[in-house]
Amino acid sequence: MTSVAGDPFLTLGIETSCDDTAVAVLEGPRRVLAAGLSSQVEDHAPHGGVVPELASRKHQEAILPLLHQVLNRAGIRNPARELHLVAVTSGPGLMGSLLVGVMTAKALSQAWEVPLVSVNHLEGHLFANVVAHGDLKPPFLCLIVSGGHTEILLVRAFGDYQVLGGTRDDAAGEAYDKVAKLLGLGYPGGPVVDRLAATGNPEAFPLPVPLSGSGAVEFSFSGLKTAVLWVLKRLEKDGLPVPVEDLCASFQRAAVASLLEKTRVAVEQTGVRQVALSGGVGANSALRAGLEEEGARRGWRVYLPPRDLCTDNGVMIAAAGYSAFRRGIRCDVTFAPDPSWELNA
Repeated sequence: MTSVAGDPFLTLGIETSCDDTAVAVLEGPRRVLAAGLSSQVEDHAPHGGVVPELASRKHQEAILPLLHQVLNRAGIRNPARELHLVAVTSGPGLMGSLLVGVMTAKALSQAWEVPLVSVNHLEGHLFANVVAHGDLKPPFLCLIVSGGHTEILLVRAFGDYQVLGGTRDDAAGEAYDKVAKLLGLGYPGGPVVDRLAATGNPEAFPLPVPLSGSGAVEFSFSGLKTAVLWVLKRLEKDGLPVPVEDLCASFQRAAVASLLEKTRVAVEQTGVRQVALSGGVGANSALRAGLEEEGARRGWRVYLPPRDLCTDNGVMIAAAGYSAFRRGIRCDVTFAPDPSWELNA
């Protein structure tokens, strides 16, 4: 990854929307000088999911030590003189978690007298591809599959987005976690289900592809999760063992088929043949392979971010903030985090 020649602009990115504390320093639009992440997976795993109050306390403990580490690795000794911008996630997300990042960013901006930009978390995810791929330019479609979000965006220009469709109920990531919980696989469920699915038979159980054939860009994964539950109940009633790998593979086949079908619909509706993937579920092996196969078959240009930029990270927030700043966006310290901030609002 390289920065634009003659653009030594340094952005500090801060991300605390859920349960990962992330900080990064970006030079120009794409060159990562340093990035760090403090994960809370071990803290939340015993509870089977993220506990909001615990998450905010862990962010408070982690953010300043992580900030010092990242600045040191980036070679920044005097942030007030060397940094040009502070970018921070201010929604959507958990209110307590967002507050930790936003209040830290405001304090740093005031202390260092450095401009401040508020970043939408979902916009940050699509900028993971901008960092990874220097040739990605609008217009393009972005399939965001992140935590509680599953939606397809039309990126007409950076800062100009149209949500073509989202989920009616559970997002894909939520469905993965709920299926993992049903199977006793622990939290987070996505990576475990993906790993087990690789050795299973995806045709073992004829699980339905959600909203297949609807002709609309829309998602629904609650029914698919319920279908897995009924398979488990039927196996239990018949006294049969649960073929975990096969059930994971069958669930993943249906979930990925839905995501790919709706992406095809979005391409047909818009005529845009550049397709990017982002978000935590963007690390899923079957989804990545499926998109690449669709792209090769249909003549799409497919952009996949590296797996370390799929999950929440400071790099994507810094990149989105840099772009916003270059578009003339500025924030004062009066803005408040918005847990329900819609990207096109």
